[in-house]
Amino acid sequence: MNVFKLNNLSASRGRRMEENSRSSPEENGSALHSMETGPISVSTLPLNTAFLKRGLDVAVSGIGLVCLLPAFAAIAVLIKLGSPGPVFYTQMRIGQERRGGRRRREELRVRADQRKGDRRNVLSHGRLFRIYKFRTMIYNAEDFTGPTWSTPQDPRITRVGRFLRALRLDELPQLWNVFRGEMSLVGPRPERPHFVYKFADKIPEYTERLRVKPGITGLAQVSTLDEITEEEIDRKLFLDLRYVRDLRFVSDLKILLRTFVVLLRKGVHLNG
Repeated sequence: MNVFKLNNLSASRGRRMEENSRSSPEENGSALHSMETGPISVSTLPLNTAFLKRGLDVAVSGIGLVCLLPAFAAIAVLIKLGSPGPVFYTQMRIGQERRGGRRRREELRVRADQRKGDRRNVLSHGRLFRIYKFRTMIYNAEDFTGPTWSTPQDPRITRVGRFLRALRLDELPQLWNVFRGEMSLVGPRPERPHFVYKFADKIPEYTERLRVKPGITGLAQVSTLDEITEEEIDRKLFLDLRYVRDLRFVSDLKILLRTFVVLLRKGVHLNG
């Protein structure tokens, strides 16, 4: 067993982890649990689990894309009426790793002054893909800020975008990514290369979450009604690694059910 260590985390992060430990670890991810070594991927899962997981992905994404076409059209009209710019927002993300985990983790831990030169080599180990979303921010929102996580009160979010985000409707185009096999319905959320570099430098265990396909929803997303910020990456990592360690088809079904419950609660909150 490989016990994850957080010695390289900052003192402030350590204090926050200590405070969170007073609550349930399942809810706040106050500590990282141990996890078996050796790569975990869909190809090395039991055949029935891999088959069921991919089958569910193809069935739900295929049916969803067809049935949601009218909703997609309505959302597209609202976005165009709400602000200038394209309907869809695309972005490069890093998906499931395709090579040995140890070599990949070492290459991701490059210093800031090396990243530009090593970019091609680093990205060759995590599958780069283009993610699709409905645009929820003003056009070219990061032109002046650079890569940054959004916050609940981010002024760059449009009025229509705020509604779409509240019900996670902006994520629906990712059904296409699921259908193509770049993502799964359930898994750790995919991150941009900028943040993978950043977090891998600080947290060696961060790249363990790349052992499985990223998902539209995941354990981290259903464990809280609030968006997880960059400062709460410890909590998100704990939940992501817990999912990777305990990956089972039944777990995916439970997370999907909990996702609907979370969305229902959000809908009630908006209407109330």
